[in-house]
Amino acid sequence: MQSNNPLSRRNFLKSSVVAGTAGVMGGIPLLSSCTTQKKKQGEELQLPQLREQAPDGAVIKAGLIGCGGRGTGAAIDFLNAGPNLQIVALGDVFKDKLDACRDVLKKEKNVDVPDENCFIGFNSYQKVMDAGIDVVLLCTPPHFRPTHVEAAVDARKHIFMEKPVAVDPMGVRKVLASVKRAQSLNLNIISGTIRRSQKDYMETRRRVLNGEIGDITGAHIIRNGGALWFRTKRPEWSDMEYMLRNWVNFCWLSGDHITEQFIHEIDVMNWYLGKYPVKASGWGGRQRRVTGDQYDFFSVEYLYDNGMRTHCAARQIDGCSNGKVEQINCTNGYADASGKLYDLMGNMIWEYPTPGENDNQSEWKVTNPFVQEHINLVTAIRTGNTINDGEDQAFSSLVAIMGRVAAYTGKDVTWDEILNSGLRLGPEVYDMGPVEGVGETIPVAGIPHKE
Repeated sequence: MQSNNPLSRRNFLKSSVVAGTAGVMGGIPLLSSCTTQKKKQGEELQLPQLREQAPDGAVIKAGLIGCGGRGTGAAIDFLNAGPNLQIVALGDVFKDKLDACRDVLKKEKNVDVPDENCFIGFNSYQKVMDAGIDVVLLCTPPHFRPTHVEAAVDARKHIFMEKPVAVDPMGVRKVLASVKRAQSLNLNIISGTIRRSQKDYMETRRRVLNGEIGDITGAHIIRNGGALWFRTKRPEWSDMEYMLRNWVNFCWLSGDHITEQFIHEIDVMNWYLGKYPVKASGWGGRQRRVTGDQYDFFSVEYLYDNGMRTHCAARQIDGCSNGKVEQINCTNGYADASGKLYDLMGNMIWEYPTPGENDNQSEWKVTNPFVQEHINLVTAIRTGNTINDGEDQAFSSLVAIMGRVAAYTGKDVTWDEILNSGLRLGPEVYDMGPVEGVGETIPVAGIPHKE
């Protein structure tokens, strides 16, 4: 495993885009409105109907690519979304991960995936696509998402893709191209940013966009929690195996935690604002993380074309105060995006009417959003009312990447720069051996201070 130092702004924001990629995405606007539930001028936004279960219909067969904890959970969520749903194929790089997933599916849902439909290796995603499936669940480390989304669209499969959808700008552009092709083919795509499928979040946003506390003026977004899991390298592991088994701690695989986890909160911000920042200024660092090449805290200010500013901060360190803030500031008050509105004096003026624990009949019941997104996907397939949130999630991934690059380099990063950057993270070749050009060098912003 070589240790290099790709920390200059030039390396993070290469001016040239790889040939063939720029032409595909040349028409992407620098500022694009969110495509999910936009409020038209003079029109009151309505809360869409959310089914508690997808409608019945012909059997829908799904394949899972990425059999770790989140992938196994997504497979269970898919099966819980409605009747006549099956998991028929599994793919992963590691046999132990695939076997563990098979055991959970058998124990919790009495699902047996046959040996001939269980595939191991970096090319297992291609074999899953060819296993007679209708839907593919993409749950590998996000570095691989752009390639897998492209393959799924090529194979004409409906897609559930976990967040984030990429770790670098080249990956984002690749996903955007695939999303556009999926639209032309009437393929359905749902992403794993769950808040857009969560009724309490949806109702709160509806009220804010309908003007109940005035016009949006900014946002304050925080997610502070404990450290994530990590793996130390074992003697029998190659560089690649070590990185894959420790993927949440390597930027090329996860995008750092501002992209891999904090994207949930950043996506809520984008969902409310309906636009993307023109510039990011950020900082961060590392105090406690013990493996990999990532930071354990970030703070980023985003600037918008109208002069509005938002602040986003995240930390993953044990033994600190934890908490989550999703505050949307408005001219006459502010919102807690999870279900509360306040006036400017801090008095709560509305709260989501969460029903009691055993009240399953209330219209305000909030279905598990991890299941709800699969209900929405299956419903779209069976009704023919196509849904595709891929563009929203690609741009939310890019906003997170924008903040990460600003923090790593200590330099302001513009939307135009990050959107058109030639930055690509990770090795060019995937095999269980050395990982050339990728080490555990921790980014350090700026230049050394000298006397």
